[in-house]
Amino acid sequence: MARVCEICSKGRQVGFNVSHANNKTKKVWEPNLHQIHGVIAGVVRRIKVCTRCLRSQRVQKAV
Repeated sequence: MARVCEICSKGRQVGFNVSHANNKTKKVWEPNLHQIHGVIAGVVRRIKVCTRCLRSQRVQKAV
């Protein structure tokens, strides 16, 4: 599962770009993910975490 936050499961969102003439084209918004070394259940591993989880300290970074 690429491009998904391993803490909150935030993934991509799909929608439309809408022009002034109301033309619609498909668009994909990807989450802002970072690969960090985090502590999960006492074990240090490399995980993909969104910046919101990093800011709210839902994951503990390894020292």
